[in-house]
Amino acid sequence: MSSCDHELLFTASSIHAKTVGYKDPTPKQLLAAAHPSGRAPKHQEPPSDSTFPAPLVLPGDDLALDPEYEPQSLKSWINEPHRNEVTVRRRALYVVPVPAVSKTVAFVDAWARPGKEHAKSSIDSPKADDVVQYLQAFYHGLPVKLLSKPRLQFMSWNETPQEDPETGRKYIGLNIGSQIIGIRSRPSKDKVFSGQLNLNDLLDAAMTMLPKDAYALLMLVDHDLYEDEEDDFCCGRAYGGSRVSVVSTARYNPALDDAQEVEREHPWPASHCRDYVDMCCQEAHEAPMKLAMKPTSPDSSPLGEAVSAFQSLPVPTAAAEFRNLWLGRLCKTASHELGHCFGMDHCVYYACIMQGTTGLTEDAGQPPYLCPVDLAKVLTATGSDEATWARSMLKFCERFSNDRMFIAFAAWLKGRLLEIEGIDA
Repeated sequence: MSSCDHELLFTASSIHAKTVGYKDPTPKQLLAAAHPSGRAPKHQEPPSDSTFPAPLVLPGDDLALDPEYEPQSLKSWINEPHRNEVTVRRRALYVVPVPAVSKTVAFVDAWARPGKEHAKSSIDSPKADDVVQYLQAFYHGLPVKLLSKPRLQFMSWNETPQEDPETGRKYIGLNIGSQIIGIRSRPSKDKVFSGQLNLNDLLDAAMTMLPKDAYALLMLVDHDLYEDEEDDFCCGRAYGGSRVSVVSTARYNPALDDAQEVEREHPWPASHCRDYVDMCCQEAHEAPMKLAMKPTSPDSSPLGEAVSAFQSLPVPTAAAEFRNLWLGRLCKTASHELGHCFGMDHCVYYACIMQGTTGLTEDAGQPPYLCPVDLAKVLTATGSDEATWARSMLKFCERFSNDRMFIAFAAWLKGRLLEIEGIDA
């Protein structure tokens, strides 16, 4: 079991949020944001903060760096002129499995594994089929398909020099069946991996192979990615208007957690642990800080049940446990990046899978669920309803009863379903 018992939970924004200027939305603003009219219904309260907590806004978090990020309500999402509508002819979501590597560029295969000075991983990266099934639940109501033919393959790129002598940048070809597309690459800046592929080039390739009936496409890669020259790495990105996204498995490898300072005691839902929130805020401020709100003990609320379920399993140490931990991390990012293809911006209303993130620690601390505002957007696009969505997600999560995130998500979903049934009664 973990050394922290998560005895007390925070469901509000941290005291650091106040110091950087983040302003919590009022209950009326939260209700209005989730209503298509943009007005708060009378005689109605937003869901409990023990179901949908506020964003934590810890030091270094995305909202801490940009506390005035413009919110996107359901109404503004509906009225967004560049948002792509789901149509009868264009409604399928496609997942492209990790490309193969040809013998002509065998060195690229090694780039998908951590460098010599880092821990080696004996487990395989997550399977595309599992990601497809997760997304089938998450975007319930839309078909999610594996685009396995033609099988993508990295190969030599002969139209430009193989290596730039000044930058060390190599050009790799990606065969997508109809053509071979050049993908820039470079040595990894932080040397966690020996090489990285350019994210923007992969997104361009995704656009080229977008099927006619596709609403959106997600490409999976095992290689580390970079977007701009100043980046150390990037785990994923979407060209939302173009309906394509790319997500890398590389940095989510649990074998790299120590090297990347990703601790396993306080991912969601334990990210709401009072002691953890307190520690993060104290470390960022020289003077002692007074906690903003009295924390609550875990209870029978969805968040409380999620923390109890999380605590029921030990910190993962076995290969099978690492495999599911890796899958959970990847699924969260896959659902987030596809969310951008649905026209959703980063969330500022609640702790939510659509929050922006500045790194792996914040990524791990964010929940896998959609908040009331963003769930309303997805349900509008897919034609599903919240209870059906929750049951679909629950069925998937219960397959992974030995993983802390999935079992916690299952407990949260059960609690939320009880709330929904109470509202409908």
